[in-house]
Amino acid sequence: MSPELSDDAGRPRVVVIGGGFGGIAAALRARAKGYAVTLIDRCPRLGGRAQVFEKDGFRHDAGPTVLTAPFLFEELFALFGRNIADYVKIVPLKLWYRFRFDDGDHFDYGGGIEDTLAEIARIHPPDVEGYRRLLEHSQRIYDRGFTELSDRPFHRFWFMLKQVPHLLRLRADRSVWQMVSKYIQHDKIRQAFSIQPLLVGGNPFDTTSIYGLIHFLERAHGVHFAMGGTGALVAAFEKLMREQGIAIHLDTTVQAIEVEQQAVRAVRTADGRRFEAEHVISNVDPVHLYDRLLPRDTVKLSARIKARHAEQSMGLFVLFFGTERSYPEVAHHTIWMGPRYRELLNDIFHNGVLAEDFSIYLHRPTATDPSFAPAGCDSFYALVPVPNLKAGIDWSVEGPRLQQRIVDALDATILPGLKTSIRADFHMTPEQFDQRYLSPAGAGFSIAPHFHQSAWFRFHNRGEGPRNLYLVGAGSHPGAGLPGVVCSAKVVDRLLPQAAVRVRQVPARLVPA
Repeated sequence: MSPELSDDAGRPRVVVIGGGFGGIAAALRARAKGYAVTLIDRCPRLGGRAQVFEKDGFRHDAGPTVLTAPFLFEELFALFGRNIADYVKIVPLKLWYRFRFDDGDHFDYGGGIEDTLAEIARIHPPDVEGYRRLLEHSQRIYDRGFTELSDRPFHRFWFMLKQVPHLLRLRADRSVWQMVSKYIQHDKIRQAFSIQPLLVGGNPFDTTSIYGLIHFLERAHGVHFAMGGTGALVAAFEKLMREQGIAIHLDTTVQAIEVEQQAVRAVRTADGRRFEAEHVISNVDPVHLYDRLLPRDTVKLSARIKARHAEQSMGLFVLFFGTERSYPEVAHHTIWMGPRYRELLNDIFHNGVLAEDFSIYLHRPTATDPSFAPAGCDSFYALVPVPNLKAGIDWSVEGPRLQQRIVDALDATILPGLKTSIRADFHMTPEQFDQRYLSPAGAGFSIAPHFHQSAWFRFHNRGEGPRNLYLVGAGSHPGAGLPGVVCSAKVVDRLLPQAAVRVRQVPARLVPA
């Protein structure tokens, strides 16, 4: 523990509810500001959705697997004079994603810009110049939306109004699909460069083009992988937190937040404990926070309206499995595109239909780190966007059916022999997201990133209720995805005052004359 943080006596207290990446980052930033910090999470491990599952020698990251903007993680270690490289090894991937299309064609994306241009030229040469212009536009959005605004509070409407001219110049009224289509002609390349909103829970045809900044974010900082998986990154943060004296309580569910005179006084847990606090930082879903944890009369009308009318992101079906053989030709990250694109997304986001067809994000960590599986084997997870629980799908019936369709499709295409080599398989549905993570409607990414649920319109980082309540995580500004939730803690860092340490009064010794 750092000497300056070795004694919590007299320090004001911060309680962080939820141990996802937003909560972890917020706890570290609060600690660096001099607070005594306690973090409470209902999962058996830190990380929120970034749990780790192990079965029969196969290991799986259950949550985020794509690491971008690693400097955001490095900053948190640097707060305490530490180097992240001493805690976890993060390596860049040369091939970021391999897109596999329904006709068997593929598109390899990643590496240097010349590699991407060569792939574009192979499919549709006229789009080479269009890609250059798309990248320039994405950089303009990145410079404004990420560099300047991702760590700025948006709880004041006048601040939002100041951004309107910039948003209009960047055409934030357009969807990501419309933005990409302005520069790219070929449908396959349009699909490849418009899927980024799905990484944060949005439909490319509905999500504001501000999220087009993700494209330049990847180009500027690359796509990385933590050796040992995202779980190893979480373990590195846990080690740092414990070194700095942050108290961590796992397998503990927060049941209520006590409020007196419009200020949070304490957090109560389901096992009967009570944690007093001068400030509370919530990393739970904002809809759950405002509907279930706070007394209704302490919640502002703005938050009640947002919670009542929130449009949640899609749900996720995730199939985890190992194979008794290896598939060295399969990339670390594969986007397996189904026969339909816009129509499938309409079924998922608007019609609430679990269609017979699907698209898959296939993660093969053994491509980079063989420790995820026994020797000669591979570890996989197949993630399929599906309607959330508002669609009323009976997952006890449809879950096993969808798993079989996924296995059949992969066996017939990029994983031949899967049906006979698959081992240790199990799956998660939106019902598990609801039960395990208290995610309303079983949404995979909290509320959807529409324009009317972004920036000032999203749940504010300064709580819309008790004055000493703050929000981080996917449902707050700036949004979902690892860069977004880690930046939400930077926003709260701006709002949380420096700790004023109370000096203990020590009686003076009586010195004989």
